Amino acid sequence: MRLAEPSERSGAPTATIKYCLRERLLPAGRRITATRSAHDAEHLRRLRLVRALIQVGRIAVRAAREVLAAVEDDSLDQPSRLGVAVEALPHGPGPDESSPSTAVARRTAAELLRQCGRHVNPEIADGSRAFGMLVAAIAAPHRLGYACDTAHLLPCAQQAAQLAVVDLDLVEEFATPAEQVAAAVALTVLYEPMLLSLRRLRTNKRHGSGS
Repeated sequence: MRLAEPSERSGAPTATIKYCLRERLLPAGRRITATRSAHDAEHLRRLRLVRALIQVGRIAVRAAREVLAAVEDDSLDQPSRLGVAVEALPHGPGPDESSPSTAVARRTAAELLRQCGRHVNPEIADGSRAFGMLVAAIAAPHRLGYACDTAHLLPCAQQAAQLAVVDLDLVEEFATPAEQVAAAVALTVLYEPMLLSLRRLRTNKRHGSGS
């Protein structure tokens, strides 16, 4: 299959496919002749994931390689593989441990997850980039004097927990464990901007700015 064929099937320009091959984000196809290689359905799935990471998520090539390595690590069980792959995605800044607000935010974050049905092991949580990002996000409004205690944030956390269930249902529609992990990563990258946009649109409408 020439590059024009996977380009047509995936919608990706041939220049994009060449870039992915050159940066080792996409494995080379099975060589048929000196000028022709075969690219199967697995290549197309990998190409979709790479495009989600690079083109939509604006993730650096080095970080994308780490995510892809986690996606393909079949030495882990499925929950661990999924957790490692999502954890490998770039996260926002971690908490400022010198700020007094951080300790308060860490307790608030742990309590939010507990009330949503997810008990947090502090030792495991402290090593999680996602939990660190949550702590930093809570610490910022606390430091600036905005309401961000458990009572104020719990409705948001509960909605997020429901969204997580929806995400898992979507992922389970894919046939194989590898496809499920890849889909979980891709949907994390692709859906987060939509969720932010929907929230902003609803806020505008509530305050009379939208139609």
